[in-house]
Amino acid sequence: MGSLIWFSQFLCLSFILLQFRVRSSSPSQSSLDSPQHLCHPEERSALLDFKSTTNMVEGCLGTPIIQTWNESIDCCLWEGITCDKPKDHVIGLDLSRNCLEANLTTNSSLFRLEKLQSLNLSHNNFSFPNISFGFHRWKSLTYLNLSGTRFHFFLLFEISMLSKLISLALVSQILNFAELGYMDGSLLFEISLLSKFVSLDLSHNDGLLLDNIKFQMLVHNLTELRFLILDSVNMPLVVPSSLLNLTSSLEYLSLSDCNLQGNFFTSIFNLTNLTYLRLSSNKLIGPLPYNISGLSFLYKLQMDNNFITGHVPSWLFSLPFLSHLDLRNNRLTGPIDHVEMPNLILQEVYLSNNEISGSIPSPFFHLVNLTIVDFSSNNLSGTMTANMLSKLVNLEILDLSNNSLLSLSNDGTVVNYSFPNLWFLKFSSCNIHKFPSFLRKAERLRELDISKNKISGQIHKWEMEGMSLCRLNLSYNFLTGIDPFGLGNVVTIDLRSNLLQGSLPILSTTWDSMILLFISGNNLTSEIPLSYCNLTFLRILDLANNSLGGKIPECLGKLSNLTSLDLRMNKFHGRIPNSFVNGSQLRTLNLNGNQLEGILPRSLVNCSKLEILDVGNNNLNDTFPHWLGVLQSLKVLILRSNQFHGAINNSMPVFYFPHLRIIDVAQNDFMGLLPSNYFKILKGMRVVAPADKVKLEYIGYVLGHNNVKCVLVRICSMSHHDINYKDSVKVVVKRLELELVRILTIFTTIDFSGNQFHGEIPEELGELNLLKVLNLSHNSLTGQIPSSLGKLAELESLDLSSNNLEGRIPEQLTNLIFLSVLNLSHNEFEGHIPEGRQFSTFSNDSYIGNSGLCGFPLTKKCHNEEERGALPSQFDEEDDSTALFEWKFALAGYGCGLVLGLSLGYIAFTIGKPWWVVKKVEKYQQKLVGRCNRRHKKRKTQKPNQRS
Repeated sequence: MGSLIWFSQFLCLSFILLQFRVRSSSPSQSSLDSPQHLCHPEERSALLDFKSTTNMVEGCLGTPIIQTWNESIDCCLWEGITCDKPKDHVIGLDLSRNCLEANLTTNSSLFRLEKLQSLNLSHNNFSFPNISFGFHRWKSLTYLNLSGTRFHFFLLFEISMLSKLISLALVSQILNFAELGYMDGSLLFEISLLSKFVSLDLSHNDGLLLDNIKFQMLVHNLTELRFLILDSVNMPLVVPSSLLNLTSSLEYLSLSDCNLQGNFFTSIFNLTNLTYLRLSSNKLIGPLPYNISGLSFLYKLQMDNNFITGHVPSWLFSLPFLSHLDLRNNRLTGPIDHVEMPNLILQEVYLSNNEISGSIPSPFFHLVNLTIVDFSSNNLSGTMTANMLSKLVNLEILDLSNNSLLSLSNDGTVVNYSFPNLWFLKFSSCNIHKFPSFLRKAERLRELDISKNKISGQIHKWEMEGMSLCRLNLSYNFLTGIDPFGLGNVVTIDLRSNLLQGSLPILSTTWDSMILLFISGNNLTSEIPLSYCNLTFLRILDLANNSLGGKIPECLGKLSNLTSLDLRMNKFHGRIPNSFVNGSQLRTLNLNGNQLEGILPRSLVNCSKLEILDVGNNNLNDTFPHWLGVLQSLKVLILRSNQFHGAINNSMPVFYFPHLRIIDVAQNDFMGLLPSNYFKILKGMRVVAPADKVKLEYIGYVLGHNNVKCVLVRICSMSHHDINYKDSVKVVVKRLELELVRILTIFTTIDFSGNQFHGEIPEELGELNLLKVLNLSHNSLTGQIPSSLGKLAELESLDLSSNNLEGRIPEQLTNLIFLSVLNLSHNEFEGHIPEGRQFSTFSNDSYIGNSGLCGFPLTKKCHNEEERGALPSQFDEEDDSTALFEWKFALAGYGCGLVLGLSLGYIAFTIGKPWWVVKKVEKYQQKLVGRCNRRHKKRKTQKPNQRS
């Protein structure tokens, strides 16, 4: 009985405990608020371990989502994580574009996420330093994106184990082919094992070379491939027939910049399921097929930048789904074939830079969905009427420029044509005689370029009313006037090279948003109106080559946003404004060819971004502006033909003028010694990088979104094409005054001619090995030409004429293989003129006025070896036989080895390799110098009668 009571009590207690457990396990409000870790602990731990091994790429903005992972929150709720809801396994990880960097080794914690189905690590700085990885542990992975990451192709063997993979992206910067030496067929064999591939992208791999065999190996087993991207993979040996092995299921094919050669069109156009085809920037030749039966699903076709010939076939405009056609920069000729069944889906057509002739077929204007049409730079003819254009109601961009036989007509009637979406229209270099006033109802028109035409007379306000133009280019016409009140909120206007007369246009209050104003090359005669100082957003003001007069307004120097002020070749007088403000954005100040007086304004030191200062051909009276040396961006300094005077400081700080490339102080009153220390600090004229690293760039800048105030971006977008503004100056090169319309940053010149400098030419000039033009003529220089000038390997023009220089012309000058102009006339040189190389091309004019010179090209012959200086006349007795032996062999090999020797020698001494050659020659040179020194010392110690 007692045991029964005990058992009943036990059951009651168990029931109570069970109820308590059930209640405690039910989700109360308090329990819902408490931390829960629903994802599996081992997966949560793996993610936290991975977080601890990653770093943020230096210089990146923003916070990587991995940094937001919080241990107290369920990892299934972390950003970038996807979990399988029923089982709470981590099945997806997306860390794309997160500025992360890490080495993913075999033991990486990522491989512990064994249920992973989708992984996206694209556009980070992940690298895979090991050959073996843990990819095989991801047995369920179906989506993998490693685009833009630092992996190599040892990964492909691991990836090939992923039997369930249906999407793979290995895009863009795939590295280390050459470094790893893994470029044999086994690489492609590994890829070919991935027979379930739907997408394969091996683009931008300069080290990958595909021939026919490798290409066929690559695509043979990829029977389910739908996307193939091989852009910038080198494929010059792949023949057209190889493309027949591509699966018919292929939808997306991109083979741009692959060095493909031949006619691939028939093979590719048989891929009937293609929706995207890109063959840009190859060497494809031949005409397009006259007829095709496939490509019924194609929506984008790009074959620009090739050598395609023949007519533009009509079927291109009849493909039922084609929306984008790009055939620009080819060799298409003849008229466009007649379009019988126009495709009403076509939106963008690019046929620029071909040789297409004839008129545009009228059915073309029934392609009502066209938004962009670019037929520029062809041979189109006929008349484009307003009625034709008005049918393209969706047209946004139309470029028909550079078709000299094409004209534009207003239809001869007053019709209110409507162009509801047109915002960019370019008819430059066509055959237009009148301003297209029919566009005045194009309310969305933002950019109109009708430059280089035959438009004459005045443009009235009524012709432009209704337009909301931001950019207007009327340059290179025959305009005599324009009503500025019809221009509205125009941001840039170009009126260069017209026949405008009288006063500068008075800017209305609506022009306060002006950014660029070009009115150079006209016949304007007024002063600059003070209203121009109200253009607070103005970046470029170009009033050059007019007859403007008066004083330059002081307030122009206060336009802090102004980057270029070009007032050259006018009649301005008085002083240059001394009002340049702190923080000025000025990069170019060109005042050449005026009547300005006084000194250079010291406020120019506030223009810390100044690159070009040209005040030549004025009446300025000042000393050398050494204080400009603090402007670290200054590249061009032209003071020519003024009244600058005094000596040039020879003790300027080493950080002065670090980027100066052009200095012209000719035709002034400078005096004293040439500043040797000044030449030492001109780092911009010396090689500071390997020759293959020097970029051919122009001095100037691009004016785009970053250069425009936000308020102006709202008024007028500059997204179609930025304005690439290049500076220009006049310099004297090779005896001629030339205008450098574009200034290459590698062009360097020093012109100190026409002054009163005396003393010797500094040896330091020979260190400026990027110098192309050196002019020290018309001074009072004495002494000899320093042999160091023979090191100016880039020198093209050397003018030392009209000085008091003496001695022999150094043989080292024959090393100047690019020298095309040499003027040593009117000095006191003597001896034999050096022979060979460029010296055989110079005429008598280079040497006249030097009575002591002899040899070619002068008629005066040299009569003995002492005059020629060709061979040593005296040696120490102990060296006579050796010297004679050496010269016999030198002369014997001269004829057959000249060209090869000069070429290899120049290369060797330019790059310093091979070092043993340079060292050998330098050792022999030191030996000859030693002989000469001993001989000179011996003769100096002899008595006069002994020497005689």
